[in-house]
Amino acid sequence: MTSSRPPWEHAAGSPAAAGPVRIDAVVARRWTAAEDIVGLELHAVDGSSLSGYEPGAHIPVEVAPGVIRHYSLCDGSGGALRIAVLLDPNSRGGSAAVHRSLWPGTVVRIGQPRNDFPLVADVEHTILVAGGIGITPLIAMARALHEQQASFELHYCVRTLSRAAFLTELRTESYRESVYVHLDDGPPNQRFDPPRVLARPRPGVQLYFCGPTGLLDALCATAADLGWPKGQISLERFRGAPPVSGHEFSVQAQLSGQTVSVTENQTIVAALARAGIDVPVSCEEGVCGTCLLKVIDGIPDHRDCFQSDEEHRQNRWITPCCSRSKSPRLVLEV
Repeated sequence: MTSSRPPWEHAAGSPAAAGPVRIDAVVARRWTAAEDIVGLELHAVDGSSLSGYEPGAHIPVEVAPGVIRHYSLCDGSGGALRIAVLLDPNSRGGSAAVHRSLWPGTVVRIGQPRNDFPLVADVEHTILVAGGIGITPLIAMARALHEQQASFELHYCVRTLSRAAFLTELRTESYRESVYVHLDDGPPNQRFDPPRVLARPRPGVQLYFCGPTGLLDALCATAADLGWPKGQISLERFRGAPPVSGHEFSVQAQLSGQTVSVTENQTIVAALARAGIDVPVSCEEGVCGTCLLKVIDGIPDHRDCFQSDEEHRQNRWITPCCSRSKSPRLVLEV
């Protein structure tokens, strides 16, 4: 018997609950979305519906044993989830495993959707700017805004036509007049011009940026120069945390009672491992949330991309693969 209830509907809402992959899914369809980009459609093995996500959400996928990566959802209609994955030439096992191993019939474990990049409701106009594979969450947003009959525009920046995913949909769907594709190797008059697109800061307009770090830094700088308030800018980066270096501090492992020193260029995970305390890790960049530990005492120096700004302010959890400490000592539940 199939169920219309998503398997994550009653899941706990803490950051730690979002990390584990506990849902068995099968790759029902695989297609070439663009050069070096594959699309995957995932169905629940038990026949339950995988619907119920919000545009901007992502899911953890165990792409190989012990290797968990997070991918933005580009669609969730018909009880299935769809993602698109770019083959990173510097892949440390994630995207390469997807391209090599995930074919129709392959069973993978996934986790519940998490949305740190949600659409803001009740705005007058929305400007979406995607760079490369950053189109994945933004095409879901464009589709949702169109269904809501909301005013929006989508700017898709890509190096060349062969690397533009979802191009057929963007050019044929009923919202195509709100879509602008900008090619780096195309005519000068169609290239993306941030000062022109962002020229009129005004209340009631929300900006969404998603893509590589260079593009996002340029967009944020332009928006700041033009006077856009930070509260009207939402962005999602695809790269992980900054380097782990910083001053030395100590970590007390509450459950074992051990205290370890974390040196200037050492991660908390590595320091704990030297003391025989293993912490599960996956991405080691502060992106996936696999290593989250509860903070009992002390002030973390958050350097992850997994938790939201509000979760950082609460200081309840830390990603020990990349984050450090602002206080001389941290007490962690491990």
